[in-house]
Amino acid sequence: MAEAIVGKTWLDQVAWNADRLVPAIAQDATSGTVLMMAWMNREALEATMRDGHAIYWSRSRGKLWRKGESSGHTQEVVDIRLDCDGDTILLKVHQRGGVACHTGRESCFYLGLQAGEEPRWHSVEPVKKSPDEIYQ
Repeated sequence: MAEAIVGKTWLDQVAWNADRLVPAIAQDATSGTVLMMAWMNREALEATMRDGHAIYWSRSRGKLWRKGESSGHTQEVVDIRLDCDGDTILLKVHQRGGVACHTGRESCFYLGLQAGEEPRWHSVEPVKKSPDEIYQ
């Protein structure tokens, strides 16, 4: 991807998929921990840049999803990056409340693969806050 494409806006330089979405990875700006992956459409990416807080596109609800709108665990955006192919967004964020996952964990990537004769997924991160306390 060219560093600057003449005649294209910054939003036009994103390689949106067939559904007009792009994957967005949220990473803790301090620790580097990958917190979650969600989807963004043009409106979500533009609003995130403008407001300074992570806003995603909820495929299940069919609407914009302001991270933390029901849990209070917002993501303050420090930096927005676009990968070399233009098809993935990286948001470096300050995760407010220390919980990014709806399960009450810091990261949505809390399952690790345990190798062996019968590999299985198992939790490798503790619950920081009960989902019952988060979503009342």
